[in-house]
Amino acid sequence: MKNQLILFVGLSLIVLAGCQRTSRSGESAEAAGLYKSLAAKRIDLPNGWSLTPPGRSLDLDDLPLTMAVSSSKKYIAVTNNGQSTQSITLIDASTHQILDTARVGKAYVGLAFSEDESRLFASGGNDNKVLTYRIDKQQLVADESIVLGKPWPVKISPTGLCVDSSKDRLYVVTKEDSSLYVADTKTHQVLKRLPIGAAAYTCLLAPDKQELYVSLWGGAGVAVVNVNTMQVVATIATNKNPNDLLLTRDGKYLYVANGNDNTVALIDVARRQVIETLTASLFPDAPVGTTPNGLALSDDEATLYIANADNNCLAVFDVSRKGHSLSSGFIPTGWYPTAVKVIGSTLFVTNGKGFSSKANPKGPNPVRTRTPQYVGANPQANPGPVQYIAGLFKGTLSIIDVPEPDMLAAYSRLVYANTPYTKRKERQSEGEQGNPIPTQVGSRSPIKYVFYIIKENRTYDQILGDMTEGNGDASLCLFPQKVTPNQHALAKEFVLLDNFYVDAEVSADGHNWSAAAYTNDYVEKNWVTSYGGRGGTYDYEGQKEIAHPRDGFIWDHCLRAGISFRSYGWFADDEKPNIKALEGRFCPTFKGYNLGYMDTKREAAWEADFDALVAAGNVPRLSTVRFGNDHTSGARIGLPTPDAAVADNDLAVGRFVEHLSKSPIWKESVVFILEDDAQNGPDHVDAHRSIAFVAGGFVKRGYVDHTMYSTSGLLRTIELILGLKPMSQYDAAATPMWRCFDKKANPASFTAKEAGIDLNQKNVAINNNSKRSSLFNLTRPDEIDDLIFSEIVWQTVRGHHSVMPAPRRGAFVRAGKPDEEEDDDD
Repeated sequence: MKNQLILFVGLSLIVLAGCQRTSRSGESAEAAGLYKSLAAKRIDLPNGWSLTPPGRSLDLDDLPLTMAVSSSKKYIAVTNNGQSTQSITLIDASTHQILDTARVGKAYVGLAFSEDESRLFASGGNDNKVLTYRIDKQQLVADESIVLGKPWPVKISPTGLCVDSSKDRLYVVTKEDSSLYVADTKTHQVLKRLPIGAAAYTCLLAPDKQELYVSLWGGAGVAVVNVNTMQVVATIATNKNPNDLLLTRDGKYLYVANGNDNTVALIDVARRQVIETLTASLFPDAPVGTTPNGLALSDDEATLYIANADNNCLAVFDVSRKGHSLSSGFIPTGWYPTAVKVIGSTLFVTNGKGFSSKANPKGPNPVRTRTPQYVGANPQANPGPVQYIAGLFKGTLSIIDVPEPDMLAAYSRLVYANTPYTKRKERQSEGEQGNPIPTQVGSRSPIKYVFYIIKENRTYDQILGDMTEGNGDASLCLFPQKVTPNQHALAKEFVLLDNFYVDAEVSADGHNWSAAAYTNDYVEKNWVTSYGGRGGTYDYEGQKEIAHPRDGFIWDHCLRAGISFRSYGWFADDEKPNIKALEGRFCPTFKGYNLGYMDTKREAAWEADFDALVAAGNVPRLSTVRFGNDHTSGARIGLPTPDAAVADNDLAVGRFVEHLSKSPIWKESVVFILEDDAQNGPDHVDAHRSIAFVAGGFVKRGYVDHTMYSTSGLLRTIELILGLKPMSQYDAAATPMWRCFDKKANPASFTAKEAGIDLNQKNVAINNNSKRSSLFNLTRPDEIDDLIFSEIVWQTVRGHHSVMPAPRRGAFVRAGKPDEEEDDDD
């Protein structure tokens, strides 16, 4: 029955899509005008998706994650939980005015009003406390916090919370110690703690206040807790990584958003059973990539609104008949909607990443006089604007009138037009007949072996800004041809890509994007905390299952498809694999992440392993290789200078391609080289623009490709070669790199270029930057303040008193797609 319901709801979505795309009859002039007006203002994002946000909006702080509405619906509160400014915002729900914003050191997703609207409770994040505020004359007045334990590194980390004002009780669930805490709201003392078995996202109290429901973010279920006995009395199975919860007023039904899936579960509370699964994606049976993470019901509870973070929209369902829900359409939002609430005839939506990538009008400018401001371990000490990529996302609150049916149809058409993914693209991709990159999944390619090299954190301008053939800014080129002769040679001899964008912001999400073309909501909502100096661990390269995409990484997909693979230092640290799929399929002699170990030595270890595999006729179809020393160690005394580290990395890449090009499998091979992210520096186009390289027998020679490509597009190219289906909606939608390839192979080899500097250069100067660098933990990726680190690298190369230019964000605005460009095939 469950599968039938999924199919039925999914089919209703696709039927609706067809109606919206092909039929304009009966559409009111107002709806048609709305469509044209919003389409004309369409914003293209660096990942290939687009936005057409409707309604009015309020500017919020960095990464708003949760909204709470007071009992009389007088107030709305928002918690902003990004890398830079964290805060709690109080809003007048009727006038839509911001009444007050309380800046805080640490906050997270938990947020709830007392029933009499006199107080507001907010998660204090890794400070392991609950922030409490009195609401006095429409202002937030800080009160005594409720302390759950000592601050980080003690692992507690409160997430969601709810209040029982009749008993002066506060219920708080946690992420790190997977527990439920009960506190007294009058005495501010913790009364009880109950382990619940998995990291929790939020909790809801039943109307009769006898049971509490907890979404098990780190698992696949909802825990039911008897609040009188403080026992878990049941666990109701759901799909992976449930986050938001929503109860009907009578308490009979519970909606659960499955964050690492494309679905929302409807639970019959009395039966403790899922009775219906709603597919929230735009197409049925879509791969992962919708990420529902916010739920709201209309006042009459007949309409359900689902915030689809990764589809940038609300899914709208008629839920008047429980178990027989019908899709009504979609409403476009801003970038990465995280929460939705309904008050009367108005929708309120928090957009985690705002409305676009924002350009910095004063930068990049290497002679700027104003020192960039940054947020370190004490965010309140540096309240100014942040120019680091992770802090450039400023959230917004969209205020949208609940649409009538014809308006909803127009909104739905916009959502489909904004979305590059379609079902057809899962099976068939862009390309040309006879090209080595197949257009159909499963078609044969003359390329048999794929080598995929992951590097660390560089922008295009930092490496190739000095190449006159491409769109570069030489003033921003930190590591020019003298330092990176091999990357320059690869770009000149094979293909120069000057319009390539990483899907990630930093390494935490970057390694997930690079290995799976997707990063789930756990990763999106957690890396910002540690990168803002607020505690937390680096869990993003296979270390924690909660951070894994639903269907795993590229190695898991290869394993299921029977495609051989081997990894060299990627998702395999300390000579052991981080994920099960790599057990017995990694090179034990290849060193993992360690900036004190030379990439050229890693390359030599790869050569020995590769030669043995060639001799045995056992080269795997996919080899993934990590050369990460272009990250550099900053100015730390005794470690390689930034120039030496980048040059070592460059030489390793050059020698790798040379050795492969002189092997017997060169003609059947291709090498893709990618930065996991581009966080460590400025770029005059966009902070997501990065370097990428392609080399191989079938790769074009001396070609400049200005096509806009992305991390997901590179992965789609690999998948088409290997015969893999897309891993997510992002790689299914992305443009593969077929233009980089010739129909006939060129067997000419590549010769590595020796570095123009001494690879053994070490940092010797004792100055402020070397002192700051000595405090960084360089044994794990990005366990440092990366804005400070980027500034140190810049000054170490350009001079101690030079000012690092700010990263730039492009908005990629274009005119709306004409109707005939919309995909009517599905």
